[in-house]
Amino acid sequence: MAKSCEVCGKGYQKGHKVSHAHNVSLKRSYPNLQRVRVVMPNGGTKRQWVCASCIQKGKVTKRVA
Repeated sequence: MAKSCEVCGKGYQKGHKVSHAHNVSLKRSYPNLQRVRVVMPNGGTKRQWVCASCIQKGKVTKRVA
């Protein structure tokens, strides 16, 4: 699976998990990527990994069955 959005390039973010005892370990947060059949400008279709925020914002046009 792709780890970043093919439209906006959003990828994982790094951070720390900090317990109550202040034990620190690394963590990664991944975007909500979904495989979508997208309508291309030339009229064709293509499957792409797109994050949910790009779908909600209307940056991609989903193909209607």
